[in-house]
Amino acid sequence: MAGRLAGKTTLITAAGAGIGRASAIAFANEGATVYATDVNDKLFADYPKLPNLHTSRLDVLDDAAVRKMIGELPPLQALFNCAGYVHNGSILECTDDQWNFAFNLNVRAMYVAAKAAIPKMVDHFEKTGTLASIINIASIASSIKGLPNRFVYGTSKAAVIGLTQVLALELAGDQILVNAVAPGPILAPPGTTDDELRAVEQATPLGRWGGGGAIARAVQFLIETDFVTGEVIRVDGGRHVK
Repeated sequence: MAGRLAGKTTLITAAGAGIGRASAIAFANEGATVYATDVNDKLFADYPKLPNLHTSRLDVLDDAAVRKMIGELPPLQALFNCAGYVHNGSILECTDDQWNFAFNLNVRAMYVAAKAAIPKMVDHFEKTGTLASIINIASIASSIKGLPNRFVYGTSKAAVIGLTQVLALELAGDQILVNAVAPGPILAPPGTTDDELRAVEQATPLGRWGGGGAIARAVQFLIETDFVTGEVIRVDGGRHVK
Protein backbone atom coordinates (compact mmCIF):
# COMPACT_ATOMS: atom_id res chain seq x y z
CA MET A 1 0.00 0.00 0.00
CA ALA A 2 1.48 3.34 -1.06
CA GLY A 3 1.31 6.30 1.29
CA ARG A 4 3.30 8.74 3.37
CA LEU A 5 4.14 6.04 5.94
CA ALA A 6 4.87 3.23 3.48
CA GLY A 7 7.63 1.00 4.79
CA LYS A 8 7.19 2.13 8.41
CA THR A 9 6.64 -0.65 10.92
CA THR A 10 4.72 0.78 13.88
CA LEU A 11 3.62 -0.55 17.26
CA ILE A 12 0.81 1.26 19.08
CA THR A 13 -0.34 0.52 22.63
CA ALA A 14 -3.90 1.16 23.85
CA ALA A 15 -5.08 1.06 20.25
CA GLY A 16 -8.49 -0.41 20.91
CA ALA A 17 -10.26 2.93 21.23
CA GLY A 18 -9.82 6.69 21.22
CA ILE A 19 -6.50 8.20 20.18
CA GLY A 20 -4.79 4.84 19.72
CA ARG A 21 -7.51 3.51 17.45
CA ALA A 22 -7.64 6.67 15.35
CA SER A 23 -3.85 6.56 14.98
CA ALA A 24 -3.66 2.88 14.07
CA ILE A 25 -6.23 3.20 11.29
CA ALA A 26 -4.78 6.47 10.00
CA PHE A 27 -1.24 5.08 9.85
CA ALA A 28 -2.37 1.89 8.15
CA ASN A 29 -4.24 3.94 5.56
CA GLU A 30 -0.97 5.81 4.94
CA GLY A 31 0.81 2.54 4.19
CA ALA A 32 2.47 1.72 7.52
CA THR A 33 2.56 -1.83 8.79
CA VAL A 34 0.74 -1.33 12.07
CA TYR A 35 0.69 -3.60 15.09
CA ALA A 36 -2.23 -2.34 17.17
CA THR A 37 -2.39 -3.67 20.72
CA ASP A 38 -4.72 -3.30 23.67
CA VAL A 39 -5.33 -5.07 26.96
CA ASN A 40 -8.96 -5.49 25.81
CA ASP A 41 -8.71 -7.23 22.46
CA LYS A 42 -12.52 -7.32 22.11
CA LEU A 43 -12.26 -3.68 21.06
CA PHE A 44 -10.71 -4.83 17.80
CA ALA A 45 -13.89 -6.65 16.71
CA ASP A 46 -15.03 -3.83 14.41
CA TYR A 47 -11.60 -2.76 13.19
CA PRO A 48 -11.29 -2.36 9.42
CA LYS A 49 -9.83 -5.38 7.66
CA LEU A 50 -6.58 -4.11 6.18
CA PRO A 51 -3.70 -6.43 5.25
CA ASN A 52 -1.16 -4.15 6.92
CA LEU A 53 -3.13 -3.66 10.18
CA HIS A 54 -2.53 -6.36 12.78
CA THR A 55 -4.27 -6.52 16.15
CA SER A 56 -3.43 -8.41 19.30
CA ARG A 57 -3.87 -8.35 23.05
CA LEU A 58 -1.08 -6.78 25.07
CA ASP A 59 -1.07 -5.79 28.73
CA VAL A 60 1.60 -3.09 28.93
CA LEU A 61 1.91 -3.75 32.67
CA ASP A 62 3.18 -7.26 31.88
CA ASP A 63 6.89 -6.63 31.30
CA ALA A 64 7.56 -10.11 29.96
CA ALA A 65 4.70 -9.89 27.46
CA VAL A 66 5.90 -6.51 26.19
CA ARG A 67 9.46 -7.76 25.75
CA LYS A 68 8.26 -10.94 24.04
CA MET A 69 6.05 -9.10 21.56
CA ILE A 70 8.66 -6.51 20.63
CA GLY A 71 11.29 -9.23 20.37
CA GLU A 72 9.16 -11.12 17.87
CA LEU A 73 8.28 -8.09 15.72
CA PRO A 74 10.40 -6.71 12.90
CA PRO A 75 12.54 -3.69 13.89
CA LEU A 76 10.20 -0.80 14.57
CA GLN A 77 10.43 2.52 12.79
CA ALA A 78 7.86 3.93 15.21
CA LEU A 79 6.79 3.08 18.74
CA PHE A 80 3.72 5.02 19.87
CA ASN A 81 3.30 4.68 23.63
CA CYS A 82 -0.37 5.60 23.91
CA ALA A 83 -1.50 3.68 27.01
CA GLY A 84 -2.46 5.73 30.04
CA TYR A 85 -5.08 6.41 32.69
CA VAL A 86 -6.54 9.62 34.10
CA HIS A 87 -7.03 9.75 37.86
CA ASN A 88 -9.02 12.64 39.31
CA GLY A 89 -8.44 14.14 42.72
CA SER A 90 -6.06 16.19 44.86
CA ILE A 91 -2.96 15.07 46.76
CA LEU A 92 -5.07 14.48 49.86
CA GLU A 93 -7.44 12.26 47.89
CA CYS A 94 -4.69 10.30 46.14
CA THR A 95 -4.15 6.78 47.51
CA ASP A 96 -0.92 4.80 47.38
CA ASP A 97 -2.55 2.38 44.96
CA GLN A 98 -3.54 5.21 42.62
CA TRP A 99 -0.03 6.67 42.75
CA ASN A 100 1.59 3.32 41.95
CA PHE A 101 -0.88 2.49 39.19
CA ALA A 102 -0.52 5.90 37.54
CA PHE A 103 3.25 5.72 37.44
CA ASN A 104 3.30 2.08 36.35
CA LEU A 105 0.90 2.63 33.46
CA ASN A 106 1.60 6.23 32.47
CA VAL A 107 5.41 6.14 32.79
CA ARG A 108 6.98 2.77 33.54
CA ALA A 109 5.19 1.02 30.68
CA MET A 110 6.80 3.51 28.29
CA TYR A 111 10.24 2.78 29.76
CA VAL A 112 9.78 -0.98 29.38
CA ALA A 113 8.55 -0.77 25.78
CA ALA A 114 11.25 1.69 24.74
CA LYS A 115 14.01 -0.34 26.37
CA ALA A 116 12.83 -3.44 24.51
CA ALA A 117 12.58 -1.66 21.14
CA ILE A 118 15.76 0.43 21.17
CA PRO A 119 18.40 -2.30 20.55
CA LYS A 120 16.63 -3.48 17.39
CA MET A 121 16.13 0.11 16.25
CA VAL A 122 19.86 0.79 16.69
CA ASP A 123 20.85 -2.39 14.89
CA HIS A 124 18.46 -1.63 12.02
CA PHE A 125 19.86 1.90 11.67
CA GLU A 126 23.43 0.60 11.57
CA LYS A 127 22.50 -1.86 8.83
CA THR A 128 20.15 0.29 6.73
CA GLY A 129 20.47 3.93 7.80
CA THR A 130 16.75 3.96 8.66
CA LEU A 131 15.76 6.39 11.41
CA ALA A 132 13.28 5.37 14.10
CA SER A 133 10.90 7.33 16.32
CA ILE A 134 9.50 6.89 19.80
CA ILE A 135 6.42 8.99 20.53
CA ASN A 136 4.96 9.22 24.03
CA ILE A 137 1.59 10.50 25.15
CA ALA A 138 1.93 13.33 27.65
CA SER A 139 -0.85 15.80 28.51
CA ILE A 140 -1.30 19.50 29.01
CA ALA A 141 -2.78 18.63 32.42
CA SER A 142 -0.20 19.75 34.99
CA SER A 143 2.75 18.58 32.89
CA ILE A 144 2.30 21.68 30.68
CA LYS A 145 -0.27 23.71 32.60
CA GLY A 146 -1.33 23.27 36.18
CA LEU A 147 -4.90 21.99 36.35
CA PRO A 148 -6.88 21.27 39.50
CA ASN A 149 -8.12 17.81 40.43
CA ARG A 150 -5.36 16.06 38.44
CA PHE A 151 -2.64 15.56 41.06
CA VAL A 152 -1.25 12.11 40.31
CA TYR A 153 -2.17 12.21 36.62
CA GLY A 154 -0.39 15.51 36.08
CA THR A 155 2.62 14.40 38.09
CA SER A 156 2.98 11.20 36.07
CA LYS A 157 2.61 13.08 32.79
CA ALA A 158 5.32 15.52 33.85
CA ALA A 159 7.53 12.45 34.27
CA VAL A 160 6.67 11.45 30.70
CA ILE A 161 8.09 14.74 29.44
CA GLY A 162 11.26 14.20 31.46
CA LEU A 163 11.61 10.66 30.13
CA THR A 164 11.07 11.90 26.58
CA GLN A 165 13.66 14.66 26.73
CA VAL A 166 16.35 12.55 28.40
CA LEU A 167 15.85 9.74 25.89
CA ALA A 168 16.04 12.25 23.05
CA LEU A 169 19.53 13.20 24.23
CA GLU A 170 20.64 9.64 24.95
CA LEU A 171 19.50 8.28 21.59
CA ALA A 172 20.40 11.17 19.29
CA GLY A 173 23.67 9.52 18.32
CA ASP A 174 21.71 6.46 17.18
CA GLN A 175 19.36 8.63 15.10
CA ILE A 176 16.34 7.63 17.16
CA LEU A 177 13.98 10.58 17.52
CA VAL A 178 12.05 10.79 20.79
CA ASN A 179 9.12 13.17 21.12
CA ALA A 180 5.84 13.56 22.96
CA VAL A 181 2.37 14.75 22.13
CA ALA A 182 0.41 16.57 24.83
CA PRO A 183 -3.34 16.37 24.18
CA GLY A 184 -5.82 18.75 25.67
CA PRO A 185 -9.59 18.14 25.55
CA ILE A 186 -9.78 15.21 23.13
CA LEU A 187 -12.77 12.87 22.79
CA ALA A 188 -15.08 13.64 25.70
CA PRO A 189 -15.27 10.51 27.89
CA PRO A 190 -18.55 8.59 28.03
CA GLY A 191 -20.78 9.93 30.77
CA THR A 192 -19.51 13.51 30.48
CA THR A 193 -22.39 15.78 31.48
CA ASP A 194 -23.60 18.73 29.45
CA ASP A 195 -22.26 21.10 32.10
CA GLU A 196 -18.84 19.44 31.95
CA LEU A 197 -18.82 19.62 28.17
CA ARG A 198 -19.63 23.33 28.23
CA ALA A 199 -17.04 24.04 30.93
CA VAL A 200 -14.28 22.50 28.81
CA GLU A 201 -15.46 24.29 25.69
CA GLN A 202 -15.45 27.62 27.53
CA ALA A 203 -11.91 26.99 28.80
CA THR A 204 -10.62 26.14 25.33
CA PRO A 205 -9.89 29.05 22.95
CA LEU A 206 -11.15 27.07 19.95
CA GLY A 207 -14.37 26.47 21.88
CA ARG A 208 -14.68 22.75 21.23
CA TRP A 209 -13.33 19.28 21.94
CA GLY A 210 -10.82 17.76 19.54
CA GLY A 211 -11.06 14.37 17.85
CA GLY A 212 -8.60 11.50 17.94
CA GLY A 213 -7.55 12.36 14.41
CA ALA A 214 -5.95 15.57 15.66
CA ILE A 215 -3.48 13.55 17.73
CA ALA A 216 -2.98 10.98 14.95
CA ARG A 217 -1.90 13.75 12.57
CA ALA A 218 0.56 15.15 15.10
CA VAL A 219 2.06 11.72 15.71
CA GLN A 220 2.24 11.06 11.99
CA PHE A 221 4.27 14.24 11.58
CA LEU A 222 6.68 13.01 14.26
CA ILE A 223 7.05 9.69 12.45
CA GLU A 224 7.72 11.42 9.13
CA THR A 225 10.14 14.07 10.37
CA ASP A 226 13.90 13.54 10.40
CA PHE A 227 15.00 16.58 12.43
CA VAL A 228 12.69 16.99 15.43
CA THR A 229 13.59 15.38 18.73
CA GLY A 230 13.01 16.18 22.39
CA GLU A 231 9.88 18.12 21.45
CA VAL A 232 6.48 18.19 23.14
CA ILE A 233 3.74 19.08 20.66
CA ARG A 234 0.66 20.53 22.33
CA VAL A 235 -2.60 19.59 20.61
CA ASP A 236 -5.12 21.28 22.84
CA GLY A 237 -7.13 23.89 20.97
CA GLY A 238 -5.06 26.63 22.60
CA ARG A 239 -5.85 25.53 26.15
CA HIS A 240 -2.26 25.98 27.32
CA VAL A 241 -2.26 29.72 26.57
CA LYS A 242 -5.56 30.59 28.24
